[in-house]
Amino acid sequence: MDVEKLLASKGRVRILRILLKEGQVNISRLVRETGLHHRLIVKHLEELKKMGLVEERRYGRLRVYEINLSDPRVSALRDLLRSLESILS
Repeated sequence: MDVEKLLASKGRVRILRILLKEGQVNISRLVRETGLHHRLIVKHLEELKKMGLVEERRYGRLRVYEINLSDPRVSALRDLLRSLESILS
């Protein structure tokens, strides 16, 4: 995983924070909560899926995305984001 690529995008960080907080969400909710365009959300989710940090589940036409809690990098990333938030707040 390219850490610079992951953390270089505010959009990816926003998506990860929401997924870490909520567990799973659909694209419409991510659009609402991040303020990003649908196409950009889809692009970021594809990159996060390639990195193995996010998984996609399909229920008919509905796509739900969830954080991959089985990946040990996710817990390290969650700890990093929490630490940064507490330092910068």
